[in-house]
Amino acid sequence: MSRADGASRISRLFSTGAPPPAWLVVALACAGQFLVVLDVSVVNVALPSMRTDLGMSASGLQWVVNAYAIAFAGFMLLGGRAGDLYGRKRMFLVGLALFTLASLAGGLAQDGWQLLLARAAQGLGAAVLAPSTLTIVTSAVPEGAARARAIATWTAVGAGGGAAGGLVGGVLVDTLSWRWVLLINVPVGAVVLLSSLRWLPESRAGDGRRLDLPGAVLVTAGLGGLAYGISQTEAEGWTAAATLLPLAAGLALVALFLVVEARTAAPLMPLGLFRSRAVSSANAAMFLCGSAMFCMWFFMTLYAQNVLGYSPLEAGLALVPSSLAVLVGSKSAPRFMPVLGARNVAVLGTVVAAVGFGWQSLMTARGDYLTEIMLPGILMMLGAGLTATPLAALATSGAAPGEAGLVSGLINTSRTMGGSLGLAVMSTIAAARTASTGGSTPEALTEGYALAFRTGAGVLLGGVVLMLVWLPWGKGAVPTAAAKVAEGTASTNAEGPTSTASPTSPNSTASPNSTSFEK
Repeated sequence: MSRADGASRISRLFSTGAPPPAWLVVALACAGQFLVVLDVSVVNVALPSMRTDLGMSASGLQWVVNAYAIAFAGFMLLGGRAGDLYGRKRMFLVGLALFTLASLAGGLAQDGWQLLLARAAQGLGAAVLAPSTLTIVTSAVPEGAARARAIATWTAVGAGGGAAGGLVGGVLVDTLSWRWVLLINVPVGAVVLLSSLRWLPESRAGDGRRLDLPGAVLVTAGLGGLAYGISQTEAEGWTAAATLLPLAAGLALVALFLVVEARTAAPLMPLGLFRSRAVSSANAAMFLCGSAMFCMWFFMTLYAQNVLGYSPLEAGLALVPSSLAVLVGSKSAPRFMPVLGARNVAVLGTVVAAVGFGWQSLMTARGDYLTEIMLPGILMMLGAGLTATPLAALATSGAAPGEAGLVSGLINTSRTMGGSLGLAVMSTIAAARTASTGGSTPEALTEGYALAFRTGAGVLLGGVVLMLVWLPWGKGAVPTAAAKVAEGTASTNAEGPTSTASPTSPNSTASPNSTSFEK
């Protein structure tokens, strides 16, 4: 008996036979999405405690975040395709089971490498789980006002998971320990898993196309090699073998990935999509902006706890206004786009974020909360929210109707990959400056964090130039349908990776050239 047959028999065993109520299906799908998004931001306030308990290095601490992000980004499109071929419910269950078991392993980790391995497994589970969540929602609710409300709920839950992560993490670390930011997923994941096994309906759109597993493995390994090589530069220098070998291996793997994508019959990332100016420019802009914006939470949390002496709970509370600001920006962008044009809104958002990064770079070792955390944080994340939606809308406006879902998945992958490499670069820059100005004193740490924010501001200004030169312009550059698609990116923000999806797809099946992100 095959594994697929075994999974089907288990699913039938738990099934009641009667169709489940739509609200229950929506609730279960949203619960899975909430766990995926929450687990990106919830670990930020636990980073100092993890380092102390497991003896991790300052430069190695970035991998608690990056191991998850790289695995998620590298396998996300593959996870969406697997849901189309093998069933959205089945992939939801497989992803959630892996995510839950990896959370248990991470919470019980006794060494840094065990924690990082568990975080990578969590990212892989999230990549399998997340693409199916919105498809399950849209399949359960008839098209019309009810589906719009269900999609709005899914979007709000994803965004809320990112916004609540810092606060939830602070409470868990302060009252229990850092381990519970991971262990809390185990009982919640088990309840959702058993309930989903019983109640979720199955759907698929298998068309006989195979999965591009080699592509997913190559791009993930290549990205990891580049990030590791960059992180080695602070300790070893740019000319050391320990730096050059992983950098060369990462570049070779990325090049091999492009060769595979050009030749395979069912590529993970069809290179022909990038012939469209809108698709290529929007993805490049999202990659560049993501490389700066993704780092904000990492450094703000370290600054609050390592320099200002905040407790994990106080650090989580301190970042709540920033979390709310990204929601405001994401929801406001679609209102401005018909008036100003998508390109101009993206430029405006990036400028606002760059101002916030520049302001944050003036931080001191005796920082005042209002002027050195809250207000610059609000600007940074308000800009991030304003930027993401129009870039996604521009990308999808340049895609064929059957490829809109794939392109919206690519734009999210670009942001996450950019963020992963950006975090490696910024962490290296910060560690080098700290080491050169006195070691681990509050003043030296502040110097390192401030340089990271100044570098981020420069990267964002470079993004502004790229957008002005390359992005399509004009108020009519983004059709109304594409603007509606972009509203689904409200939960795809600087909190961390989530699935970007098209909420306007009328069907519950995928086209041959799309992924389940299209639903």
